[in-house]
Amino acid sequence: MPANRLIAEKSPYLLQHAHNPVDWYPWGEEAFEKAKRENKPVFVSIGYSTCHWCHVMERESFEDEEVAKLLNERFVSIKVDREERPDIDSIYMNICQLMTGHGGWPLNVFITPDQKPFYAGTYFPPESKYGVPGFKEVVTQLYDQYQNKRDKIDTIAEEAAEALRQSAERSGAELPSEDVLHKTYQQLSNRFNSIYGGFGDAPKFPMPHTLMFLLKYYKWTDAEIALKMVERTLNAMADGGIYDHIGFGFARYSVDEQWLVPHFEKMLYDNALLLYTYAEAYQITGESRYKEIVEQIVTFVDREMTDEKGAFYSAIDADSEGAEGKYYVWSKKEIIDLLGEKDGEFYSRIYDITPKGNFEGENIPNLLQDNMAKTFSEAGLTMEEGKQKLEELRKVLHQKRTERVYPHLDDKILTAWNALMIAGLAKAGQALQNKAYIEKAEKALQFIEEQLVVDGQLLARYRDGEAKYPAYLDDWAFLLWSYLEMYQGTANMTYLNKAVDAAGKMRPMFWDEQAGGFFFTRADSESLIVREKQGYDGAIPSGNSVAAANLLRLGHFTGDTKWLDMADEILKVFKPDIEAYGSGHTFLLQCLLLKEYPMKEVVIVGEAEPRLDLVAELRSKYAPELAVVTSTSDEGLETIYERGYRPLADRSLTVYICENFACKQPLTSKDEVLSVLKLDGNPS
Repeated sequence: MPANRLIAEKSPYLLQHAHNPVDWYPWGEEAFEKAKRENKPVFVSIGYSTCHWCHVMERESFEDEEVAKLLNERFVSIKVDREERPDIDSIYMNICQLMTGHGGWPLNVFITPDQKPFYAGTYFPPESKYGVPGFKEVVTQLYDQYQNKRDKIDTIAEEAAEALRQSAERSGAELPSEDVLHKTYQQLSNRFNSIYGGFGDAPKFPMPHTLMFLLKYYKWTDAEIALKMVERTLNAMADGGIYDHIGFGFARYSVDEQWLVPHFEKMLYDNALLLYTYAEAYQITGESRYKEIVEQIVTFVDREMTDEKGAFYSAIDADSEGAEGKYYVWSKKEIIDLLGEKDGEFYSRIYDITPKGNFEGENIPNLLQDNMAKTFSEAGLTMEEGKQKLEELRKVLHQKRTERVYPHLDDKILTAWNALMIAGLAKAGQALQNKAYIEKAEKALQFIEEQLVVDGQLLARYRDGEAKYPAYLDDWAFLLWSYLEMYQGTANMTYLNKAVDAAGKMRPMFWDEQAGGFFFTRADSESLIVREKQGYDGAIPSGNSVAAANLLRLGHFTGDTKWLDMADEILKVFKPDIEAYGSGHTFLLQCLLLKEYPMKEVVIVGEAEPRLDLVAELRSKYAPELAVVTSTSDEGLETIYERGYRPLADRSLTVYICENFACKQPLTSKDEVLSVLKLDGNPS
C-alpha cells in the first residue's frame, strides 16, 4: 500500500496509519482548507500508538478498501495523536461525553470545516452489532445529513461549540471551605472496596493522586481509615496481575475489581505517579514492601523505558503478535518446563499458575499472599530464604520472556510525562536516601533543558531528533513540580531558582487575567474552537491542580506571597467543581489540604555537617507540610541570609521554623527540631 501524508510525521501513532488506504491528513491548515474548498465534512480520529481498540478499529475499518473509499470520497480525514495534541483531544473528548455520556479511545468525531463537532463516538465496529452502529453506516448517514440537512447539522455543531465555550468559562470569588475535604474523604470511604482496595467498580484505575490525597488527609486528621484505604489498595495492586511480577512496572488499569486481569499496556505517567505514591507510603509506614516496589519500578523504567541520554519513553503496548497480553502470560506447562517439576509447582502455588489458567486459558502471575507463607513453611524456608528463591525463579522466567516478540514501544519523549517521572524519582531518592535515583532525575531534566527548549521556548514532544509543539500547561506545571522535588532532594538552590523562573513564565503564557486560573494552551497558540481551562484530575492530574499545589509550596520556599495568591485564585476558580465532585479533584484538594495544615518553612543554616544531617533526616520523613529551605553552596546560603535567616554567632546549626509569616526562636539541635515538628516517632 503506498504511503499517505502521515509518512512525513514523527508520531509513532500517525506512522502506524501511514499505509492505510484512507487518505489521512495530519491536523493542520491543509486539511481544513481542502474541506472548505470542497464543502466536505471532516472526520477526526484521535488515539495513541499503544491503544488496543485503536489497533482493532484500524484493522477492521481503516485498512478496509470499501471504508477508505467512503471516507476519501465524502470526507476529509484527519489523524491526531492525543499524546502530542492533548489540547485537541480534550476538546473533542468533552464533546463526546456531552453527546454520548461516555468517552475513550479511539475517539472519532465528525466536525464542520470550521472545527465545530456534530457527531462523536469511540470505537465503531465495521457493521452494526451489540446496539452499536457500524462505521460504514455512520459514515454514510452523516454524509447524507451533511448534504441534505445542513441546517440541522449546523445547529447541532453550533450548540455543541457553545456548550464547550460555556463549560470553559469559570470564575470564583471564594475559597472552598475545609468541609469539602471531609466530604471528599467520606465519598472515597463510601466507594472503597474493603476486600480488594481501590474505589468504585471495574474497570479499576490506580488513581495515585487519590491515594496521595488520603495520605495527606491522614497526616492532617489522624484518620486511621484513610491510611488503611491506601495500604489496602497499594498492597492489592502490588499482589495483582496489574503489577508485572516478572519484569516489574504497573499496567494501565484492571478490567476486574480484584486487580487480576490488566489492560496490559504500561504508561510512563502511571509508573511515575505510583513511584511517587509508594515512596510516600514507605515514608509514612516504613513498610519494606513499598520500598521494594519503588526499587522495582525504577528497575523496570531503567530497563525498558529509558533512552540512552536518560529521558523516558511514553508507553509500551498491550499487544504483541496481534494478541493482547501475549508477551506477559504463561501456561502451566511452560512454567514446569522452565523451572522443573519441584520449583515449577513451588512458583505456581504462590503465583496462581494453574492448568486451566486465569486469562483466556493462560496465566497472569499474581501473588497469593496466604499461599506464599504456607508454601515457604512447607518447603522449610524462612520468609527471607523463600523470597530469595522466588527471585531466582523470576530471573529464569524473565530471561525466557525476553526471547518473545516484544510489544510496540512508543518511544516519543513527552515533557510533561518526563517531568512526572523526574518528580517520582526525586521523591523516591529522598524516601530511600538513594542518590542514584536523584542522578537519574537530573539526567532526564538535563535532556529536557537541552533537547526540548528551542530558541528559549519549551516544547512538548521530542522524537527522532525533532522537538515540536509549544508546551502546554501540563508541561510547565509538571516541570515546576519536578524542580521543587529536585530542590528538596538535593538542596541545590539552582532548582529552586528554576522553579521560580518556570512559575514566572507560566503567568503571561497561560493565566486568565480576568477570571483567574490557567488555560491549557498558550495565549499565542493555534486557535481552536475553545480555549480550555482544566481542573479535573483524571488518570493524570490536571495542570491547574499540579500548578496550584506547587505554587503554594513555591510561595513557602521563597517567602513570595504572589505565588500563594495564584494558588488561591486557582482554588477559587474551581470551587464549584470541587464542591460538586471532590473525588474528581483529589490533586487540587491537596493544595487546599496544604493550606489547612498549614505549611511551615524550616530554614536550616549553620555548620555544614549537622545541617546536611538534619536535611537528610527530614527527607526520609513523610512531611508534605514542610518547605525545607537550605543550600549546599555558599552562594545559596547567602541568598537565605539575605532573607534574614542567619546562623547564630558561633555558626553552629541554626533552624528557623516559621508558620503564617512568623518564626519561632531558632533551634540548635536535630532532636529539638524533630520534636517541635512532631517527626520524632518512627516511622514518621
